[in-house]
Amino acid sequence: GLSCTGYLFRAAAEAGPHDILKLYNPKGNIINISPGLEPNGPHTCYKLEVVAADCNSEPLGAELAVALGFDLLSMEKRLQGLEKKILIEAVETPAVVCEMKKQVDSFREKLESVEHLSWLGLFKDLSEGTHKPSPFYHKRTLHKTKKECEHVREKFLQMSSLEVSEEVRQYLKTPTFDNWQWEDAEIMVLLQVMYTDLDFIATFNIEPEVLQQFLFEVYRRYNNIPFHNFKHCFCVTQMMYGLIWLTNLRSKMDSIDLLIMLTSAFCHDLDHTGYNNAYQINARTELALRYNDISPLENHHCAVAFEILEKTESNIFRNLSVDQYKRIREGIIKCILATDMTRHNEILSKFKSILPAFDFTSKDHRDVLMMILIKVSDISNEARPMEVAEPWLDCLLQEFYNQSDVEKLEGLPVTPFMDRDKVTKPSSQTGFIRFVLLPLFIELANLFPCLEQHIIHPVRKALDYYTEMEIALERETQNWAQSENVGAQSTDAGNYDCGRKKHDIASELSSVVCVIRNKLCIT
Repeated sequence: GLSCTGYLFRAAAEAGPHDILKLYNPKGNIINISPGLEPNGPHTCYKLEVVAADCNSEPLGAELAVALGFDLLSMEKRLQGLEKKILIEAVETPAVVCEMKKQVDSFREKLESVEHLSWLGLFKDLSEGTHKPSPFYHKRTLHKTKKECEHVREKFLQMSSLEVSEEVRQYLKTPTFDNWQWEDAEIMVLLQVMYTDLDFIATFNIEPEVLQQFLFEVYRRYNNIPFHNFKHCFCVTQMMYGLIWLTNLRSKMDSIDLLIMLTSAFCHDLDHTGYNNAYQINARTELALRYNDISPLENHHCAVAFEILEKTESNIFRNLSVDQYKRIREGIIKCILATDMTRHNEILSKFKSILPAFDFTSKDHRDVLMMILIKVSDISNEARPMEVAEPWLDCLLQEFYNQSDVEKLEGLPVTPFMDRDKVTKPSSQTGFIRFVLLPLFIELANLFPCLEQHIIHPVRKALDYYTEMEIALERETQNWAQSENVGAQSTDAGNYDCGRKKHDIASELSSVVCVIRNKLCIT
């Protein structure tokens, strides 16, 4: 019901997944989009606002291409190389290649001539209001600028004393929560609500201004990258928060363990630059050298978290005893290091082995559960409604494709599941859901059967959705191959070889066109 209502509002506003919808009541207060809204009246009209791209600061053109994850110049060079190759093989340029070139030129023209594109490829009047957050990463440096941070900080502090409605507080405890409705400053207010509603403020004597400074410092150290950004950190924290409430963990574990889990989720990807451990190790980056190729990213995320906590003004643990701090530090390190996917089988096997006789009074058992919970939270997007989850997959693939492009340019081993020439949207998900997500989620649901409906059912639906998409793509590929075979049979053996080469190159050109089409969200 709730997700359906949000979807209808989004559709009515022609809003994309990265646009933020805000609904105001007649008094001008922000209210939650939900099925329980009172109907509009002539004198009690709601106001719906779409926060989208800031289009007034600079023209897009080639910069937008960078934001969307490809470089037009290198794309042109690649096309020229393919064209030259096919001319050598086939003497003349086949019609299919000419058609593809036209499409590429058309996409280029669109890219360079429009003032802006929404995620649906639709125009929007964004003349009202300036300085709105942009979904295009090229407009922002990798690290957040001082100006950007101060703007968000100011808004956060202005909003931090506002009362969050009970409806929003309850919604925040569910896996159906739609992160795309909220700006960064509002997200920090929601995080403040989480620390408050779990009684951490009172239990651990956390001063409100210290918590606000901590939230801001963590926000500041998440980078402007497609996936592993501040919004992802919020989603992971929000899922962890939801799991704590859904499983009634407050009655089974100490507050200090819950504090460790929530804070670990919040800090788990600090200062991620969009390139995974395999890249760090193969490229021999500073991080890989510093941490001797052992979970370089996760070790770095931990180190940055404790850099923030070393500052008195942002140390939310400053009023705890030495022993309490030591326990928290040990727990946070353990949890964040558990998010390295190379340790997935090791951690899951350990959990499965203790599950038949799981004991909440055992520290070892609780430690493994905490690692499982942060792992589940970290990769939980497919447990969310499709209109929330699917845009996250697009962001992840953009980051993956960026990495594989760099690996090819630098002559490094190409990470197979990131290769834009081999991976499709559905194929990236079906195997991941079958062999990673479901086995992990099912084991957690064995301990907490109530999670079946909340996280297992949505993931099974997501698997069906991407399986159908994958079958449709395979059918299309087979139809193409069959038509090619029919054409090839009417030629002699020499022409057949030439035809296959033309087909291979045409396929590569086709993949280039598909990449551009996908990037621009053109169907």
